Amino acid sequence: MTDLPDLRLEAEALARALPRLFVRTKASEAVHLGSAGRRRAGTGEDFWQYRRYAQEDDASRIDWRRSAKGDALFVRETELETARSVHFWLDPHGGFDWTSDPARHTKANRARIHMMAMANLLSREGERVGVLGGAPAGFGKRALERLYSQLSEPLSETPQPPRRAGTIILASDFYDPMEVWRPRLAPLAAKARYGVLIAISDPVERNFPFQGRVKLSRPGTLLKRILGRAETVRETYFERLEQNREELRVLAGHLGWRLIEHDTSEEPIKGAAALHVVLSEMGGPL
Repeated sequence: MTDLPDLRLEAEALARALPRLFVRTKASEAVHLGSAGRRRAGTGEDFWQYRRYAQEDDASRIDWRRSAKGDALFVRETELETARSVHFWLDPHGGFDWTSDPARHTKANRARIHMMAMANLLSREGERVGVLGGAPAGFGKRALERLYSQLSEPLSETPQPPRRAGTIILASDFYDPMEVWRPRLAPLAAKARYGVLIAISDPVERNFPFQGRVKLSRPGTLLKRILGRAETVRETYFERLEQNREELRVLAGHLGWRLIEHDTSEEPIKGAAALHVVLSEMGGPL
């Protein structure tokens, strides 16, 4: 079960620990030709006007230099530009919502934390956020709350292309064969020039620490296997694991997307920071 309040608190703490997620001007001009000023306040880079701070504004938006001239707080508004849309999806398979240690996040919950943190940062900058297969990506606190709720529920096993083009962020352990993932991802890449695959593993899956007689099973399936001497298959296991990851890297490159690999034994900030950097290097969410 997903304890949404706890995950949300962790995600919001991560978002506070990361810098603002800016769109890089040159990149956005090159890949988002529809982005243009609308001569009114909104999401953009060019200064438009000052206005008094309101309770619903994020404190980070206060312009302290202007506010220091008087007793009132002021927000620096920029000119409205076409907002970007970012769509999230995480694998609902039982094998992804698993951990080898109850004291550690499941792979799916670690993905939820990373996604909630990024959605928080993106929403704060006025971008649209949403979940593939859910309601269309939207603005503001309502869209963010809806995203939190939808990420806590099982999603469609096959992510559906969004109605609106934009960046797509998917999380899974990606242990299914690439023959399964290629047809899943191709329709998405047709709608999203930019995308990120977050491959999350449990440390037991990365290290294969088993010895002697071991019974292995995959959560969410009936697949089971008994190994008489687990240590004798360790080398073959590592070879197949590396082959899987190399095929995933090739697939991500073929789609023109980026791949991030993360282990749940690592601190959550490491994966969140890597995702933040990738989105920034893409020229911001599109």
